[in-house]
Amino acid sequence: MENGLLERLADKSMTRDELYLKAKGNFDLLPVLVEGLYSSKATIRYACGSIVMNLSEEHPDKLYPYMNVFVDLLSSRYRILTWNAIAAVANLARVDSEGKFDAIFDKYFSFLNDEYMVTVANIVGNSSKIASAKPHLVPKITRQLLKVENISLTPHLTEECKRVIAEKTIQTFSMFFDRIEDEQKEEVLAFVKRHLNSSRKTLKKEAEKFLRKWHN
Repeated sequence: MENGLLERLADKSMTRDELYLKAKGNFDLLPVLVEGLYSSKATIRYACGSIVMNLSEEHPDKLYPYMNVFVDLLSSRYRILTWNAIAAVANLARVDSEGKFDAIFDKYFSFLNDEYMVTVANIVGNSSKIASAKPHLVPKITRQLLKVENISLTPHLTEECKRVIAEKTIQTFSMFFDRIEDEQKEEVLAFVKRHLNSSRKTLKKEAEKFLRKWHN
Protein backbone atom coordinates (compact mmCIF):
# COMPACT_ATOMS: atom_id res chain seq x y z
CA MET A 1 0.00 0.00 0.00
CA GLU A 2 2.77 2.37 0.96
CA ASN A 3 4.76 2.02 -2.23
CA GLY A 4 1.51 2.01 -4.14
CA LEU A 5 0.57 5.48 -2.93
CA LEU A 6 3.99 6.88 -3.69
CA GLU A 7 4.08 5.25 -7.10
CA ARG A 8 0.72 6.80 -7.89
CA LEU A 9 2.28 10.17 -7.16
CA ALA A 10 5.12 9.34 -9.52
CA ASP A 11 2.90 8.21 -12.39
CA LYS A 12 0.49 11.12 -11.76
CA SER A 13 -2.54 8.91 -11.14
CA MET A 14 -2.76 10.70 -7.76
CA THR A 15 -2.14 14.40 -7.26
CA ARG A 16 -0.28 16.02 -4.41
CA ASP A 17 -3.57 17.50 -3.15
CA GLU A 18 -5.32 14.12 -3.22
CA LEU A 19 -2.58 12.54 -1.12
CA TYR A 20 -2.63 15.53 1.22
CA LEU A 21 -6.36 15.05 1.86
CA LYS A 22 -5.84 11.32 2.40
CA ALA A 23 -3.10 11.98 4.94
CA LYS A 24 -5.13 14.67 6.67
CA GLY A 25 -7.90 12.13 7.18
CA ASN A 26 -5.59 9.29 8.18
CA PHE A 27 -2.42 10.13 10.09
CA ASP A 28 -1.36 6.48 9.86
CA LEU A 29 -0.10 7.53 6.44
CA LEU A 30 2.58 9.76 7.95
CA PRO A 31 5.27 7.05 7.74
CA VAL A 32 4.49 6.77 4.02
CA LEU A 33 5.04 10.50 3.57
CA VAL A 34 8.29 10.37 5.53
CA GLU A 35 9.44 7.49 3.33
CA GLY A 36 8.62 9.64 0.32
CA LEU A 37 10.91 12.41 1.53
CA TYR A 38 13.86 10.15 0.75
CA SER A 39 12.62 8.98 -2.65
CA SER A 40 15.00 9.17 -5.60
CA LYS A 41 12.08 10.51 -7.64
CA ALA A 42 11.70 14.29 -7.46
CA THR A 43 7.93 14.17 -7.98
CA ILE A 44 7.50 12.00 -4.88
CA ARG A 45 10.12 13.81 -2.83
CA TYR A 46 8.78 17.31 -3.31
CA ALA A 47 5.10 16.37 -3.04
CA CYS A 48 5.76 14.66 0.30
CA GLY A 49 7.87 17.59 1.49
CA SER A 50 5.08 20.03 0.72
CA ILE A 51 2.45 17.83 2.38
CA VAL A 52 4.33 17.30 5.65
CA MET A 53 5.15 21.01 5.80
CA ASN A 54 1.46 21.90 5.53
CA LEU A 55 0.44 19.22 8.02
CA SER A 56 3.05 20.45 10.51
CA GLU A 57 1.32 23.83 10.53
CA GLU A 58 -2.21 22.45 10.87
CA HIS A 59 -1.54 19.44 13.12
CA PRO A 60 1.83 19.97 14.83
CA ASP A 61 1.01 17.45 17.55
CA LYS A 62 0.72 14.68 14.94
CA LEU A 63 3.99 15.63 13.25
CA TYR A 64 6.03 16.23 16.40
CA PRO A 65 7.19 12.59 16.64
CA TYR A 66 8.98 13.25 13.33
CA MET A 67 10.80 16.37 14.54
CA ASN A 68 14.18 14.65 14.18
CA VAL A 69 13.40 13.85 10.54
CA PHE A 70 12.87 17.54 9.81
CA VAL A 71 16.03 18.49 11.69
CA ASP A 72 17.97 16.03 9.51
CA LEU A 73 16.37 17.47 6.37
CA LEU A 74 17.74 20.91 7.21
CA SER A 75 20.98 19.50 5.83
CA SER A 76 19.38 17.96 2.73
CA ARG A 77 21.22 18.35 -0.58
CA TYR A 78 17.85 19.31 -2.04
CA ARG A 79 17.20 22.96 -1.25
CA ILE A 80 13.42 22.65 -1.56
CA LEU A 81 13.41 20.00 1.18
CA THR A 82 15.59 22.27 3.32
CA TRP A 83 13.01 25.04 2.88
CA ASN A 84 10.19 22.63 3.77
CA ALA A 85 12.13 21.55 6.87
CA ILE A 86 12.82 25.15 7.95
CA ALA A 87 9.08 25.81 8.00
CA ALA A 88 8.17 22.47 9.59
CA VAL A 89 10.67 22.85 12.45
CA ALA A 90 9.28 26.32 13.19
CA ASN A 91 5.71 25.01 13.08
CA LEU A 92 6.56 22.28 15.59
CA ALA A 93 8.15 24.73 18.05
CA ARG A 94 4.77 25.38 19.66
CA VAL A 95 4.40 21.73 20.69
CA ASP A 96 8.08 21.19 21.47
CA SER A 97 7.64 19.83 24.98
CA GLU A 98 11.07 18.16 24.90
CA GLY A 99 13.05 21.26 23.98
CA LYS A 100 14.29 19.76 20.72
CA PHE A 101 14.35 23.12 18.98
CA ASP A 102 16.39 24.70 21.76
CA ALA A 103 19.01 22.00 21.20
CA ILE A 104 19.35 22.83 17.49
CA PHE A 105 18.97 26.62 17.76
CA ASP A 106 22.49 27.31 16.50
CA LYS A 107 22.14 24.91 13.59
CA TYR A 108 18.81 26.44 12.58
CA PHE A 109 20.01 30.03 12.61
CA SER A 110 23.31 29.13 10.92
CA PHE A 111 21.24 29.13 7.72
CA LEU A 112 21.16 32.92 7.95
CA ASN A 113 24.64 32.59 6.41
CA ASP A 114 23.46 30.40 3.54
CA GLU A 115 24.51 31.38 0.03
CA TYR A 116 20.92 31.37 -1.27
CA MET A 117 18.56 34.27 -0.58
CA VAL A 118 15.47 32.04 -0.38
CA THR A 119 17.04 29.96 2.41
CA VAL A 120 17.92 33.05 4.44
CA ALA A 121 14.48 34.57 3.85
CA ASN A 122 12.82 31.35 5.01
CA ILE A 123 14.71 31.44 8.29
CA VAL A 124 13.82 35.10 8.82
CA GLY A 125 10.18 34.59 7.91
CA ASN A 126 9.70 31.61 10.21
CA SER A 127 11.47 33.20 13.18
CA SER A 128 8.30 34.90 14.41
CA LYS A 129 6.65 31.49 14.89
CA ILE A 130 9.52 30.41 17.10
CA ALA A 131 9.50 33.67 19.04
CA SER A 132 5.79 33.23 19.68
CA ALA A 133 6.15 29.60 20.75
CA LYS A 134 9.28 30.11 22.84
CA PRO A 135 9.38 33.60 24.41
CA HIS A 136 12.53 32.69 26.35
CA LEU A 137 14.38 32.56 23.02
CA VAL A 138 13.34 36.05 21.89
CA PRO A 139 16.64 37.69 22.96
CA LYS A 140 18.67 35.08 21.06
CA ILE A 141 16.42 35.26 17.99
CA THR A 142 16.65 39.05 17.98
CA ARG A 143 20.45 38.91 18.14
CA GLN A 144 20.54 36.55 15.19
CA LEU A 145 18.18 38.61 13.03
CA LEU A 146 20.10 41.82 13.70
CA LYS A 147 23.07 40.22 11.92
CA VAL A 148 21.37 40.00 8.51
CA GLU A 149 22.85 43.31 7.38
CA ASN A 150 26.27 41.69 7.58
CA ILE A 151 25.65 38.51 5.59
CA SER A 152 28.08 37.91 2.75
CA LEU A 153 27.27 38.47 -0.89
CA THR A 154 27.25 35.41 -3.15
CA PRO A 155 26.29 34.75 -6.79
CA HIS A 156 22.86 33.85 -5.38
CA LEU A 157 22.64 36.67 -2.85
CA THR A 158 23.14 40.17 -4.23
CA GLU A 159 22.86 43.60 -2.63
CA GLU A 160 19.24 43.72 -3.79
CA CYS A 161 18.68 40.30 -2.19
CA LYS A 162 20.01 41.75 1.07
CA ARG A 163 17.44 44.53 0.81
CA VAL A 164 14.70 41.92 0.33
CA ILE A 165 15.96 40.10 3.43
CA ALA A 166 16.07 43.36 5.42
CA GLU A 167 12.46 44.01 4.45
CA LYS A 168 11.48 40.52 5.58
CA THR A 169 13.39 41.02 8.82
CA ILE A 170 11.51 44.23 9.63
CA GLN A 171 8.20 42.45 8.99
CA THR A 172 9.30 39.65 11.31
CA PHE A 173 10.45 42.01 14.07
CA SER A 174 7.07 43.73 13.91
CA MET A 175 5.36 40.45 14.80
CA PHE A 176 7.10 40.16 18.17
CA PHE A 177 8.56 43.60 18.90
CA ASP A 178 6.43 43.91 22.04
CA ARG A 179 8.25 40.87 23.47
CA ILE A 180 11.74 42.25 22.87
CA GLU A 181 13.67 43.59 25.85
CA ASP A 182 14.06 47.37 26.03
CA GLU A 183 17.80 47.40 25.34
CA GLN A 184 17.35 45.28 22.23
CA LYS A 185 14.38 47.36 21.13
CA GLU A 186 16.76 50.28 20.64
CA GLU A 187 18.96 48.11 18.42
CA VAL A 188 15.96 46.99 16.38
CA LEU A 189 14.74 50.56 15.97
CA ALA A 190 18.21 51.60 14.82
CA PHE A 191 18.20 48.70 12.33
CA VAL A 192 14.84 49.82 10.94
CA LYS A 193 15.86 53.49 10.72
CA ARG A 194 18.91 52.57 8.63
CA HIS A 195 16.52 51.52 5.86
CA LEU A 196 14.36 54.64 5.78
CA ASN A 197 16.17 55.89 2.70
CA SER A 198 16.51 52.56 0.95
CA SER A 199 16.50 52.46 -2.84
CA ARG A 200 14.03 49.58 -2.54
CA LYS A 201 10.65 51.27 -2.25
CA THR A 202 8.91 48.42 -0.42
CA LEU A 203 11.73 48.23 2.13
CA LYS A 204 11.48 51.98 2.73
CA LYS A 205 7.70 51.68 3.18
CA GLU A 206 8.12 48.72 5.56
CA ALA A 207 10.55 50.71 7.69
CA GLU A 208 8.17 53.68 7.80
CA LYS A 209 5.23 51.42 8.67
CA PHE A 210 7.21 49.76 11.48
CA LEU A 211 8.18 53.09 13.02
CA ARG A 212 4.63 54.40 12.86
CA LYS A 213 3.47 51.33 14.73
CA TRP A 214 6.23 50.91 17.29
CA HIS A 215 8.22 54.11 17.69
CA ASN A 216 6.39 56.42 20.08
